[in-house]
Amino acid sequence: MKKDLLSLLDLEKGDFQHLFKRAIQLKERYSKGIFDSLLTGKTLGLIFDKKSTRTRIAFETAMIQLGGHPIYMSTQDTQISRNEPAKDTARVLSRYIDCLAMRTFDHELVEEFAQSSSIPVINALTDSFHPCQILSDIMTIIQHKGGYENVKIAWVGDGNNVANSWVNAASVLGLNLRLACPDGHSIRRDIIANAGADTMDNIVFTNDPKEAVKNADVVYTDVWASMGEEAQLEGRLRAFEGFQVNHELLSHAKSDVLVLHCLPAHRGEEISEQVLEAEGAAFWDQAENKRHMHKAILESLILA
Repeated sequence: MKKDLLSLLDLEKGDFQHLFKRAIQLKERYSKGIFDSLLTGKTLGLIFDKKSTRTRIAFETAMIQLGGHPIYMSTQDTQISRNEPAKDTARVLSRYIDCLAMRTFDHELVEEFAQSSSIPVINALTDSFHPCQILSDIMTIIQHKGGYENVKIAWVGDGNNVANSWVNAASVLGLNLRLACPDGHSIRRDIIANAGADTMDNIVFTNDPKEAVKNADVVYTDVWASMGEEAQLEGRLRAFEGFQVNHELLSHAKSDVLVLHCLPAHRGEEISEQVLEAEGAAFWDQAENKRHMHKAILESLILA
């Protein structure tokens, strides 16, 4: 039976552990020049409404390095732009390709495609969730911290799709997660309730960034205005005053704190230039790991 990845609540703890182990293994094999042509003859469709650098290239190179073929489709280049029902497009694509990754605004659109498709559907980002990003981020934490258990993770910034996926991951894995968001920009109540996070002691919500990062092993941030919210930036700059991840804020975390950002970064806004350019920064490992995690996801779903 086909399996989709629309949010991290679609995964059980064993699924997470398998993907982490497999992605690290695939990365190690690639570094040794070993190519695993596990998806020879398979095709991945990519329907993207939103612009992308890392997610698109990571999926494309992941598919190619596994021996398969990616087909990129802007929504404007498909009949979706002429109001073909999503369910019709999904049924047709199911006859052509072996897996579909979608990057769009409305999460309900991805859910509709999944319901009408006979092939696996992957959420490559919606306004609600970014599951593949968090999988590769936890992979990065494992590689830098030796694991994710007993690791205190602090989110500082907007209660956006990436933060939502952190809540989902923490609810399944029992992560020690602290989220600091300014008033008016917190995690949506339905996201918290659906994850059961409102009854979990391991997940704490606050509007104080210093409280969140106190003794943190990992500090994570993201842009203050996501795609489609650029017009709100001026007001958000005022709302997020004091939420920049800089040396002063990080002084409250552990001395060996790992700082993460899913990129692209707005230097001088949510993160300082000094932190982003710090020697030994993990941002570039984090970006690279998307490719190997996407390999593990594609292998898991297509060959299921």
